[in-house]
Amino acid sequence: MTSNRHRDFTLDRLGVALLFLLPLVPLVTTSPLLSSLTYQSAIGASAALAVYIMLRMGLLSFTVPAFMAIGGYAAAMVAKAGTTELVPLLIVAFAVPAIAALPLGMLVLRLRGVYFIFVTFVFNEILQLVIFETPTLTGGSDGIVGVPPPTLFGIVLGSPAQQVLVTVAISLIAALITLCVVQRFRPEFSSIEENETLAESLGVAAWKYRTIGFVASAGVSGLAGFALVNMLYTAHPSSFASWSVNSYIAYVFVGGRNTMLGVVVGSLLLVTMTNFFSGYAHLSTALFGALLLTVMMAAPGGLVGTVVRLYDVRRARDRRIPVSEVQPGV
Repeated sequence: MTSNRHRDFTLDRLGVALLFLLPLVPLVTTSPLLSSLTYQSAIGASAALAVYIMLRMGLLSFTVPAFMAIGGYAAAMVAKAGTTELVPLLIVAFAVPAIAALPLGMLVLRLRGVYFIFVTFVFNEILQLVIFETPTLTGGSDGIVGVPPPTLFGIVLGSPAQQVLVTVAISLIAALITLCVVQRFRPEFSSIEENETLAESLGVAAWKYRTIGFVASAGVSGLAGFALVNMLYTAHPSSFASWSVNSYIAYVFVGGRNTMLGVVVGSLLLVTMTNFFSGYAHLSTALFGALLLTVMMAAPGGLVGTVVRLYDVRRARDRRIPVSEVQPGV
């Protein structure tokens, strides 16, 4: 158990390390395509990490787009009001959705299975309606346009390369927060995922840790929303459509749902392939679906999870350990 936890921690750190390579892209090339792939991957990975946090407790949450919208709109409002310093904007983008998650969590975290999924999805739809029906606050269907670029110690970070760097920096902060939360509460999260009733009988306050995870997931989602608003200079309802959560969930499961490395690999792969398939016009959706089916059938534990599983099987054979004793791949 200790060795598996150490391995999971190593894979999580590798996921963060992989994100640290993204800032090199705008520094070594001015290619618009590579810059676009970089910021799309950074935003996608941040949003997928919010899904990953909840999956560590066996909960598939569809609230990510809603909390992205709350964080993105909050940061846009503050920036339009004149506060453009990056650090305060980061705090607002994380704190506002995290605070909003507390009362919502009191309601939805009592639910399980399909009921939890349904209610969290409906929350996205309700928030979309609120955005459209409050034009004086959110701009309604027009959104909040002309959001000024962030500044750092008075320096305006408005060039294309600086935009990408800010987006990647936000993604790295989201990843570090995720790493701290997941590693700090990994035993509790794992016990809840495996058998919540048994965990509670052993003294684990499941409601407490579900709330911690839900709040952290909301805050990470808010950072992803801020990153998206920063790239578009606009907070618009279409940027946070409910269906977008399907992509973030796909990133997690294709890469491997049990480690941050899997989440990051899945995000990088699917963002890249989505852009590649877009060149085939009406076939792009079919090609993307075929890719998902192929990966999930060939590697049901995700790409990283399957590699780890094969490594464990190989190690078991080398040590003549019965394969049945090898734990499922991460």
